[in-house]
Amino acid sequence: MAAVDLRLCIQRFRTLIPPLNFEGHKGVCGRIGIVGGSKDYTGAPYFAAISTLLVGADLAHVFCSADSSSVIKAFCPELIVHPVLDASNAVAEISQWLPRLHALVIGPGLGRDPAILQNVAGVINEAKSREIPLVVDADGLHLINTDPSLIRNYRQAILTPNSVEFQRLYEANCDPFSGSASALHVEQLARTLGNVTIMAKGQNEFISDGIHAVVNTQRGCPRRIGGQGDILSGVTGAFLAWTSQRSGASSHDHPVGPALLAGAAASVLVRECATAAFLKRRRSMITSHMLDEIQGSFEKLFPE
Repeated sequence: MAAVDLRLCIQRFRTLIPPLNFEGHKGVCGRIGIVGGSKDYTGAPYFAAISTLLVGADLAHVFCSADSSSVIKAFCPELIVHPVLDASNAVAEISQWLPRLHALVIGPGLGRDPAILQNVAGVINEAKSREIPLVVDADGLHLINTDPSLIRNYRQAILTPNSVEFQRLYEANCDPFSGSASALHVEQLARTLGNVTIMAKGQNEFISDGIHAVVNTQRGCPRRIGGQGDILSGVTGAFLAWTSQRSGASSHDHPVGPALLAGAAASVLVRECATAAFLKRRRSMITSHMLDEIQGSFEKLFPE
């Protein structure tokens, strides 16, 4: 496994950010789909979707259950909300939108209803058949844990497990595991799953596609509040759309693939947002405060 300098990843990513100009059209900076949202979990898909817009994507679609759609719509009029995820024809309904999307984020607020998970498995297969990049988080990872074949060998996928989710994935696909994830653990899991990219969240974030690896040791914040991971998944989805469209599978100047570049850049940005929000709010910081820091953090890290 080849270690990659995080700073070089960020430098490369800067060249792949779609420029703002007056000649573009709606959608040129990314159309991202969020697959998630259930009766009990409406905030997660909102945080993921609004984060895609705040980093510069043009359109965010949320494919959610019918009983969560009104709440998600009320959070933000900019989101395009489709209340279809629990419908009997959900796969067909969502599939008609897939040709318009540049990336899908699977899992925020998804829940574990068996019928919905079956629909999501169908959506994943449809997305793969169209070579749409995928980010899988939260209960999307539970689905992958029950059927790893859904993403095995799909190199356009990024999995973003926390420490508990990583342990479950690792034990289901590799060996018994205890303690904290290391770069070697992450590399082994990525390779076992066919070189999908794993972003293992923790005090240090280890990102590997089984071939290359990068570590983000940047400190975030000591607050542990719900929704931070949803922001990360949304940012990663937008960045993966950009790197997949603009870099191809490899480059002579930088051989690291689009998924690893997107994961590294998203990790750095979200930690920068968390740090900035905590410095202002301290113990009163909540996830919404991180949204307020996206613009400033983005411009600091990726100046135009």
